[in-house]
Amino acid sequence: MLEVLERNNPGRLIHLPSIDFARREIYLVATGPRSSTGYALEIVGVRDEGDHIVVVVHERTPSLADPVQPRVTYPFVLISLPRSKEPVKLKWPGRP
Repeated sequence: MLEVLERNNPGRLIHLPSIDFARREIYLVATGPRSSTGYALEIVGVRDEGDHIVVVVHERTPSLADPVQPRVTYPFVLISLPRSKEPVKLKWPGRP
């Protein structure tokens, strides 16, 4: 995974945390390519709804006044959740 993240994020130092895969699962949430360094993802909530787990994501987009560099970036966030048999569903308000 580190190789893929480094290849898609040139110039960005990537650190993967130590994860106990016997007890946890990791999920990579990514937007795909963006046109500048001003984009970022934030996990705003995780909740167990009984038959599934919902992860709510917000994409921060730059304004015209933000000092960004014009280059292709691939915003992502890596999250770790306790291992569960319940499916994980992503809610991304404002996106289809």
